[in-house]
Amino acid sequence: MAERIDSQQKAARLCMQGVSKRFGATVALQDVGIEVAAGQVLALVGENGAGKSTLMKVLSGAIKSDAGRMSLDGEPYSPSNPLDARQAGVAMIYQELSLTPHQSVQENIMLGMEPATLGIVRWKEVRRRAIEAIKEFDNPELTPDARVRKLSVGSQQLVEIARALAIGCRVLVLDEPTSSLTQQDVERLFEIIGRLKQQGKAIVYISHFIEEVRRVADRVTVLRDGQVVGSNDVDAISNEQIIALMVGRQVEELYPRSARKPGEVVLDIKNLAGVDKPKSATLQLRRGEVVGIAGLIGAGRTELLRSLFGLDPVRSGQIQLGVYTGEASPARRWMQGAGFLSEDRKEEGLALALSISENVTLSRLNGFGPLGLVLPGRQDRAAGRWIEKLGIRCRDPRQSVLSLSGGNQQRVALARLLQHDVDVLLLDEPTRGIDVAAKALIYQLIDELASGSPAEGRKPKAVLMVSSYLPELLGVCDRVAVMCRGKLGPTHRIDQTDEHKLMLEATGQKN
Repeated sequence: MAERIDSQQKAARLCMQGVSKRFGATVALQDVGIEVAAGQVLALVGENGAGKSTLMKVLSGAIKSDAGRMSLDGEPYSPSNPLDARQAGVAMIYQELSLTPHQSVQENIMLGMEPATLGIVRWKEVRRRAIEAIKEFDNPELTPDARVRKLSVGSQQLVEIARALAIGCRVLVLDEPTSSLTQQDVERLFEIIGRLKQQGKAIVYISHFIEEVRRVADRVTVLRDGQVVGSNDVDAISNEQIIALMVGRQVEELYPRSARKPGEVVLDIKNLAGVDKPKSATLQLRRGEVVGIAGLIGAGRTELLRSLFGLDPVRSGQIQLGVYTGEASPARRWMQGAGFLSEDRKEEGLALALSISENVTLSRLNGFGPLGLVLPGRQDRAAGRWIEKLGIRCRDPRQSVLSLSGGNQQRVALARLLQHDVDVLLLDEPTRGIDVAAKALIYQLIDELASGSPAEGRKPKAVLMVSSYLPELLGVCDRVAVMCRGKLGPTHRIDQTDEHKLMLEATGQKN
């Protein structure tokens, strides 16, 4: 275990100065400098595309910078590859974990760094070092022989951290570490970060959640367009100032709320049950309102939306969408006026190999040419309208969706629903993994959809929205229902509930 240090005796551990990087004509980083002390957490924030990932790739040895210098504990540091960085004590834990699921915990912890003699792995030492690393976490799931594929996401993340500790890391980089964790796992992670600080680790914490930054970090550095635009102690800067630095303007109202007038019922579900989940769900959704579904991960929220859209089978109950009653395929749901935004945009929400134009128009190809033909020029013009309205950062409508940032991919997925002009939008975690500026745009869009514009001939839409982020539900929605263990509770008006009440219901402590 690393020697514990007093917070008053912190020394500079990581310095990056004048780091610049170009990709062709694109300036990804320009004269960027950050510094992290031993026993300190530096939060690195910024919009998607601001340069955070590129900067960390330079730090981890994945790419070479064009200019600048780095040092660790005052000594020059210039890794030629990620393994070189790990051996120097810099460990990077990405949002998408890099584990081998079929292998054991101890094999993953020492992967690529196995102690060996004449090419023969010394398994007793592997086990000893793995046990030394995982005992830090006090997690019964983590045993040397446990198969990684059988662990929870939170425990898998701890295996990644244990791997970093086993090589004696001095600098630990955590990239969006809570995006797929339960609240219990988040609390456990924060406790571990606190202990690592006491051991003198320098930690770079990348997150889109300002509340997390304020809770876990000592300092915050903001990147925008490849440059550092602000750096300060967390206690000396407000949330509004951080957001303004990120987006380059003041965000006066993160959760806009225009006048909404609920109209006729457009979605009516009664005692709906799937094969596994949901177990029971009854809900009415009206035109001109946003209804949120809260609950813990695994409660059945996603399964409810998938059942409504025809992606998962229905065992019993009733679904009425407008004038249509009963089950239907996803293609028929599109025709009936419902659109679904999956929480997994890369696997289900988008065709990554196709262009922006093709993705935006994929569910509704009629009208783009005579005799059933699809003319690319017409597709491009349709997509161009949404590129402008949603602020999608791209070269042109023919750019591959795979090459876009996560926030821009999410906007493309939303553009498809808007292009199809559905009346009922089923949104599953619409802001997961995207930056504050992209979230603000999506909140504004949801508000515009729900309120409509009679002067422009736009009827209000109905939105059913799943989110794990309670402030988001309370800020965007008109009513919220909580799902607990597969059962959907009654809806609550926003002015009659709060985060505490919703969490009590989500954990089964309140009927």
